[in-house]
Amino acid sequence: MNVDLISDIRDVPAEAWDALAAHAGLYLSHQWLAAQQADPTAQVRYALVHDDGHLIAAAPLYLVDTEPNDLYRVHELLPGREPARTLLAGARRGYLNAPLLHPRLTPGRRREALNRLVAASGSLAAAHQAEPWWLYVSDEAAAELAGACGTKAVRLNTDARIPLPGRTFDDYLAGLPSKRRVTIRRERRTFAEAGYELRTLRLFQCADAAGALAAQLQERHGHPADPAFMAGLLREQAEGMADSGVVLAAYAGDRMVAFSLFYRYADTVWIRSTGYDYAHLRDAHEYFNLVYYLPIEHACTHGATALHLGMESLRAKTLRGAVTAPLWAIEGN
Repeated sequence: MNVDLISDIRDVPAEAWDALAAHAGLYLSHQWLAAQQADPTAQVRYALVHDDGHLIAAAPLYLVDTEPNDLYRVHELLPGREPARTLLAGARRGYLNAPLLHPRLTPGRRREALNRLVAASGSLAAAHQAEPWWLYVSDEAAAELAGACGTKAVRLNTDARIPLPGRTFDDYLAGLPSKRRVTIRRERRTFAEAGYELRTLRLFQCADAAGALAAQLQERHGHPADPAFMAGLLREQAEGMADSGVVLAAYAGDRMVAFSLFYRYADTVWIRSTGYDYAHLRDAHEYFNLVYYLPIEHACTHGATALHLGMESLRAKTLRGAVTAPLWAIEGN
C-alpha cells in the first residue's frame, strides 16, 4: 500500500472516491467535498491509500485556520481543552464522519489501510504543530477508529435517521404505533387545509428568499444571522453542488413562508436546511410537513431507503420513527 497527499479532490475520479463514500454519506461524497474545497478558513489535503493502483481508503484532512462554527471547535466541545491549532480529519461539515474504507477489503487489509490514514493525519498535524481530531464519527466506525488511533472515543451528540423500508408514505406510517399514525395524519391534513401553494424549486431559483427564512430560524434559536449572508451561502452551495438540491417551499400568495432543502445521495435523502417566516405561518405544522412528511414522500417516490435528519430535536424525530446513534470525537495520534 502507498499513501499520497493531494490538494484537489477533483484530481480523484468521482466514481473511485464515491465507491468508498457511499456508505459514509453525503458529507463525505466527492461532490460535497469539492464544493467545500474553496473554504478560506482551512487548508485541505486528501490522504489517499492505493493498493495495486486501486483507491482503497481516503480521508480529507483540514488544517483549520479559523473555525466559524463553534460545534467544530474542539476546545468548546470537550472539557479541559485549550484553544490550539486543529487538524480535522474526515468531514468538516454536516456532523457525520467516518474514515473511508473500501467495503470489500479483508479485515487485515482494512486495518492496514486505516492505520495508513491515521498515520497520514498524524504526520500532517505534527508538521504544522496541530492537534489531529476526528469529530462526529458514526457509532459503527468509532471503535475501529479509536483502536487505530490508540485513544478513547468521547461522545459528542446523537444522530437520527428514519428508515424507509417500504415504497409509499403509507408503508412508512404502517411501521408506527396507531396513536402516532393518527397524529401524523392530522398534522398532514391541517397543513393541506392551510391553503399554501407548494412548489418544488432549485436552490438558484430561491436562494434570496430561502436565505431570509433561514436567517429567521437562526435568530429564533439565538444565533443572529444576516439574511444576505445566508443567501450568499446558499448560492455558493447551489454552485458547488451543481444545483442538485431539492427545495420544497410553501407560499402564501407570492411570499415564500417556509422551505426545506435536501439532497439525494446513495440510498438516502439528506435534510440540509430549513427556514420560516414566523409572522406569516398559519399554525399548520409547517416544520413537520416540510422536514419530515414531504421529504419522506419524495424519498419513497425516488426509491430512497432512509431520511437523514441529523442532530437535535430527538424527541420529535423518534416520535416519527427515527432511530438514533451516538456520535463521537476521537483524538488522532
